[in-house]
Amino acid sequence: MSDAPGLPRDARIHVAGHRGMVGSAIVRRLQADGFTNLVLRTRAETDLRDRTAVRELFAREQPQYVFVAAARVGGILANDTYRADFIHDNLAIQLNVLDEAHRAGVRRLLFLGSSCIYPKLAPQPMKEEHLLTGILETTNRPYAIAKIAGIEMCDAYHRQHGSDFRAAMPTNLYGPGDNFDLQTSHVIPALIRKFHEAAESRAPTVTIWGTGTPRREFLHVDDLADACVHLMQLPRAAWDAGVPATHVNVGTGSDVTIRELAERIGAIARFRGELRFDPGKPDGTPRKLLDCSRVQALGWTPRITLDDGLRSTVAWFREHAARDAARAAN
Repeated sequence: MSDAPGLPRDARIHVAGHRGMVGSAIVRRLQADGFTNLVLRTRAETDLRDRTAVRELFAREQPQYVFVAAARVGGILANDTYRADFIHDNLAIQLNVLDEAHRAGVRRLLFLGSSCIYPKLAPQPMKEEHLLTGILETTNRPYAIAKIAGIEMCDAYHRQHGSDFRAAMPTNLYGPGDNFDLQTSHVIPALIRKFHEAAESRAPTVTIWGTGTPRREFLHVDDLADACVHLMQLPRAAWDAGVPATHVNVGTGSDVTIRELAERIGAIARFRGELRFDPGKPDGTPRKLLDCSRVQALGWTPRITLDDGLRSTVAWFREHAARDAARAAN
């Protein structure tokens, strides 16, 4: 790939949240493309919730481009249990990083949100203009509101100050580096861990939250990283022409039911028992499918199929689960 306008190979690029699933995927993609001048800081080195620490980071490192992949994230249980933490931490990160990027004269910034920004009963597939047209899903409303605020901040800084701040809303993500903690994880890593442990112990059943009927769209994190680098490299004129709304959706444009997803993961994990669904647990939004026509018109499409992505993620989890078990035994 040749250098795109405004993003030379020696550009100083800050990936906020580089140790998370999304941030680490962006780093892998940038390094594969020959970008080596990366600004990477752990939470211990720079807590993005701390305004002074963020200001010192931008003053010292002077990044030219910023990917905002840092966020407090989790599944239904975590979102509903730690509501104050989710809205506080995400608002703090966004406020500090975006404002300091503006003050430091960053050339271009890409903010990442989530498809949960759309109304619970939004028309399907969800288009960018469906934002703020209805009631949000209750379980993740604090997180969604924080992400909506991030979108509005990008648009506001662009309109008032001319900052080239962009926002992309990915669908449900999965892949290497995901969080497999059953108390805080999203559906795919939770199912992978459940089925892996059930297969190992030869358990007769696996219980899954909800009815299994909601439909969800899933994107491999490496595909998202590919999209992020593509969107960051677009000239502003191309972005403005292709994204008349405040943000752009990033997804596959296809979905499956939770039951279908569980059956696929169970088969890959070689689970031979019975699936049981618990209708007493929340289903969340009935359907979340993104209209991805705009990002496709901008020249990007996903490459990793759901089956291929699930197989590679199960293999990644098994490798790391075995490694963790060996480390604990020693």
